[in-house]
Amino acid sequence: MKRAAGLALSLTLGLTLRLMAADEPAGSVVFGKNCAVCHEHPQGRIPPTSALRKLTPAAIQAALETGVMRSQGATLTAAEKSQVAAFLGVAPVGAVAVTQGRCAEPNAWPAPEGKADWTGWGAGAANWRFQSSEAAGLSASAVPRLKLRWAFGLPGTVNMRSQPAVYRGRVFIGGGDGTVYALNAASGCTYWATKVGAMMRTGIALGVAGGQTLAVVGDVTGSVYALDAANGKLLWKRRLDEHPAAMVTATPVIHEGLVYVGTASYEETLPTRPDYACCTFRGSVSALRLEDGTVVWKTYTIPKQAAAQPDNKRGKKVMGPSGAGVWAAVTVDAARGLLYVPTGDNYSDPPTDTSDAVLALSLGDGQLAWKKQLTTGDAYNSSCAAGPNCPDSAGPDHDLGGSAMLVNLAGGRRALLVGQKSGVMHALDPDRKGEAIWDTRIGKGGPLGGIQWGPATDGRQVYVPLSDIAFRGKPGGGGFEPDPAKGGGLFALNVTNGEIVWRTPNPDCGGRSGCSPAQSAAVTAIPGVVFSGSMDGHLRAYDTQGGKIVWDFDAAREFTTVNGVKATGGAFDTAGAAVAGGMVFAGSGYAQWGGAAGNVLLAFGPE
Repeated sequence: MKRAAGLALSLTLGLTLRLMAADEPAGSVVFGKNCAVCHEHPQGRIPPTSALRKLTPAAIQAALETGVMRSQGATLTAAEKSQVAAFLGVAPVGAVAVTQGRCAEPNAWPAPEGKADWTGWGAGAANWRFQSSEAAGLSASAVPRLKLRWAFGLPGTVNMRSQPAVYRGRVFIGGGDGTVYALNAASGCTYWATKVGAMMRTGIALGVAGGQTLAVVGDVTGSVYALDAANGKLLWKRRLDEHPAAMVTATPVIHEGLVYVGTASYEETLPTRPDYACCTFRGSVSALRLEDGTVVWKTYTIPKQAAAQPDNKRGKKVMGPSGAGVWAAVTVDAARGLLYVPTGDNYSDPPTDTSDAVLALSLGDGQLAWKKQLTTGDAYNSSCAAGPNCPDSAGPDHDLGGSAMLVNLAGGRRALLVGQKSGVMHALDPDRKGEAIWDTRIGKGGPLGGIQWGPATDGRQVYVPLSDIAFRGKPGGGGFEPDPAKGGGLFALNVTNGEIVWRTPNPDCGGRSGCSPAQSAAVTAIPGVVFSGSMDGHLRAYDTQGGKIVWDFDAAREFTTVNGVKATGGAFDTAGAAVAGGMVFAGSGYAQWGGAAGNVLLAFGPE
């Protein structure tokens, strides 16, 4: 959601000037004049200069030219962008070279068919984030014996946002530089690597059309790409929205020959510029033909286009309504012919009744069947911290950032389980237009708190990670850092009534600076075990019966990689683990909110 709306590569334009010595490099002068005021004293959503210095020059320049900060980069000349990239970036420590770690065996395709796959966001149309025993190939008793099998380094990134997909013995992952990789699941060797776009934050969906298996992924330019899964050839590209701040964070969903995917945006961050008239973006869901990317239908989450509104109470120009982005994968209800779509908040006044809501859209034509709003009046943008562009509504920023999970209850009833940044887990009745079944609060919530990227369920219990990240002043001043003793925790709730069955606090960081126990990443379940990554750099496995931690891996270190790229692990956020064929795959590294940067995909199997 917008808290990660791109500020991993953010070079937010500053509001003040800083004098630079005459003999400093040109890039240093440009950075000091336009960027340093934010990045040298980062707060909230802005990464520190130290995190930017772990990127390659190409990654920084791409962020300014085609990535999440292209609007800000537009105010710089081509030479200035190159100068900033050269000043901040480090020389590539490892190219995405298939010659290093290339698979020796022929790239036979298709691979042997089997059920040991994890594709898309939730490993199924109902988005349970649960893998059966047969597909997982991993018993609860084997989890304590998990060992690192291989590590794969992704160049040009400090945030591992793309969730790995597993399909017929291959692992697919999107990189921070817009490259998609196909790897051997057992060894990590590379079949192919194809650069197709900009930073990728989605998972990867796979489906068959016209006799080909397609791998479908989205990026931060608002585009969706389909590649031939056999050889990496780009088959089609479709930009879903022409708004300059549009991006795709929702993992595409493939169903009966169509690709369903939502759009979000980073426009919510732009009102930090006092001259910006907020806001004009509207979230949407599009249905594309899998075979060629043709748009079958597109439905906006806000029916009306933004128009001039009365100035806010600070005298700033206002455009609206806006926002209600779709950050997470939609959920397919084939029995009812519906899609369930979670939405984010509004960016400007007036608030709408489709923000912070679950929308039910027709699979066939995208028409709205019903809507259920969970928080009213939630208009919020990044200016609300201290700027003049904050909406008068000044909402709490309580997006729905994770997918809804469709489960069956006793007596023939069904429920949609959806978490919210308010810290509340909801169960809604999809057959009664979203009527509330139960609501359970597990945390205090907030813009970076509550339930962020998504729980998992086995149909009996729902396993809910809590963020509630907190900050404290840095020792000696100079900004803020994560509080190492606050946040986190994993909860198991009864799906029938929302009762808390167990709760396990996350071990705190022991006072370690720059560490947070917040658990904002999506979790993943198999029979008897749930996996949860933490901002403290640990990936842990919990017993689903009582919440005991049965396995713990600290990823905050350097790794020797199979492809020769220098790589480190770090914080876990956004994407969850994928479990298939007896192995666990997870990306480690997240430089936002003071977390530890990283660029590694880790693969575990029992010894």
